[in-house]
Amino acid sequence: MGPVLCLVSAACFGAMAIFGKLAYASGVSPGALLLVRFVLGAALLVTLLLLRPGLRRTPVVPGRTAARVTPAVLVTALGLGAVGYAAQAGLYFSALELMDASLLSLVFYTYPLLVTLAAVLLGRDRLTAGRCAALVVASCGTLLVLLGSGEATFHPLGAALAFGAAATYTVYILVSDTVVHRLPPVTLAALVMTGAALTMTVRALVTGGTDLGFGWQGWFWLGCIAVVSTVLAMLTFFAGLRRTGPSTAAILSTFEPVVTTALAALTLGEILGPVQWAGGLLVLSSVAVLQLRRERPGRRGDGPPREPDRAGTRVRKDPVSVGE
Repeated sequence: MGPVLCLVSAACFGAMAIFGKLAYASGVSPGALLLVRFVLGAALLVTLLLLRPGLRRTPVVPGRTAARVTPAVLVTALGLGAVGYAAQAGLYFSALELMDASLLSLVFYTYPLLVTLAAVLLGRDRLTAGRCAALVVASCGTLLVLLGSGEATFHPLGAALAFGAAATYTVYILVSDTVVHRLPPVTLAALVMTGAALTMTVRALVTGGTDLGFGWQGWFWLGCIAVVSTVLAMLTFFAGLRRTGPSTAAILSTFEPVVTTALAALTLGEILGPVQWAGGLLVLSSVAVLQLRRERPGRRGDGPPREPDRAGTRVRKDPVSVGE
């Protein structure tokens, strides 16, 4: 069941851009989308923690002293949502207004390569020949994705926002890696979502409020984003990660942009050209190669991995995330 759960999680995350496009078409603004998503997601996660007290316990790793939860850790978790995740989500959904969901997904999915490069520069990882090759191939793939876009689908500002979202998510992952082992995963997710909800609430108050007067269709798609592409996606990933290990979960996460592209073609009529397909395959194969090289025989069971918060991220033992 482990791989199935990981694929279900990737499919849920992959559908988020489609839900966002449909919400926009129903009159939902980006500000309303972000506000409702984070507030509803935080409420659902806090309710889950109240109903399932066992989820609040920090997993004990054999041979390792249990981490002590300090006020600084709690503030950092809230800050990750209030600053990092809120900024990343804002850039992502702003880009979604300007470009196709399928193209956005492929551009955003360069973040695992950005995390690898940043980890090497920070001294957290080594730059091997295989990783160099993967980075070069992924860069060429991204270039093909952008060059293969026609005038009707490519928007320079949208592409810049998408890269900005990937870069912001990279920083977010690297910071999350310093605290993710200090809190239970669902607790960390709830704190991150709460921090993001606070930021969006303050933003709405400062800007004079957010228009929530759209119809039931808009609320339906917002519910799908919060329930399916946030809470359900995160919980199924947790369950799958425990059964498969981080490397397998990382490789299976490359299914996410594939789902986005397929759903965009089926529901939105978005069709990628041959050059874009080639570029996307290069990016996804590079990510898979990076994760395969991290897997070592006999090491998968060496203690539980550092699980994600994927309120917006998935953080593992190594600093490369496996999701958006």
